[in-house]
Amino acid sequence: MFKTAGIIFGALIFLAGCATSPDESLPPDWSATGVVSKPNLPPIPAAVAPTVKTNLPPLISSNPPPATIVKPKPAAPILTWTSLNRWVAENQIGSLHRLTGGPVTSYSISAKNGVLVLGIGSREATWRGMEIHLGFAPEIIDDQVFVHGLDLQKNLEPLILGEPLTFGTNRVIVIDPGHGGINGGTISVLDKRPEKEFTLDWARRIKRLLETDGWQVFLTRTNDIDVALSNRVTFAEAHCADLFISLHFNSHAPDQKPVGLETFCLTPMGLPSTLTRGYPDMLFQNFPNNNFDAQNLQLAAQLQRALLHATGLEDRGVSHARFIGVLRGQHRPAALIEAGFLSNPREAKRIEDPEFRQKLAAAVVEALK
Repeated sequence: MFKTAGIIFGALIFLAGCATSPDESLPPDWSATGVVSKPNLPPIPAAVAPTVKTNLPPLISSNPPPATIVKPKPAAPILTWTSLNRWVAENQIGSLHRLTGGPVTSYSISAKNGVLVLGIGSREATWRGMEIHLGFAPEIIDDQVFVHGLDLQKNLEPLILGEPLTFGTNRVIVIDPGHGGINGGTISVLDKRPEKEFTLDWARRIKRLLETDGWQVFLTRTNDIDVALSNRVTFAEAHCADLFISLHFNSHAPDQKPVGLETFCLTPMGLPSTLTRGYPDMLFQNFPNNNFDAQNLQLAAQLQRALLHATGLEDRGVSHARFIGVLRGQHRPAALIEAGFLSNPREAKRIEDPEFRQKLAAAVVEALK
């Protein structure tokens, strides 16, 4: 579907129409019970000659103050495809290895940071055994593996070539317990206890653990009150936060089958989101937090990996979403965690256990070490 030259013209028309689109209304809060929508992917241009590797933005360090890590406004998104075979060779990573035995044709890349596996025709890749959602599915063209240039720049390069995020002990973090007050969030299938109760307890546990490691920790709410999404963003700005992490639990009520853990970061400009929940996914709309695309992904991946290791929950992957209000306006690396389904009886039982929430808190702290 991506092979016609006319799609390039169509993509440029789409860019012109979406670049100045007004911000659409957002849901009152992150959770939307029983509504899970995958994006309708727009046409994208056919693969062309390989692009030149772009440099990653500098990573957050333990020394400079927050003001020194503000990133310039990103350039116009890449619309071309890149030969992964050539990119791997140019960066002296090694070579692509074709894997056998899977449901789709897959290739692996081994680098010092870990192993990436991607499947032809699939948007789901794995990084160090953990699921990562791409914007576009890789293709085979002229016997070579091609990936979309934005996937290479925004997803593959930060993981394969980038240094993991590291933090000193004198850092400021804002932890955001989802929901509160009249906005209870989703409801436990076991005894109707609200999500807001569990997110606040989880946040308090993180705060206690991080403060022993020298972090300055602020919670967007410390009791059962309703805090507007915009005020949670403003709160992080007022406290000059280096990081922002929002805590949630998932639901697919009335369906009790879905399970697992997933971590979200903001969708890079030009890529389709993993999840839209029925809201417009304007590909070329730019938000302040897009200045931290690489760090957002690295933060989300570190959180997801630590949480999976600590809990044994099923891996639903590191995903991108564009409609999450608490992420869009952040001027710092930011992520949102969905740590299991309150609509699933087995996972709801674990979430209601204080010992499990302590494991979740310890995992977040471990991810930041």
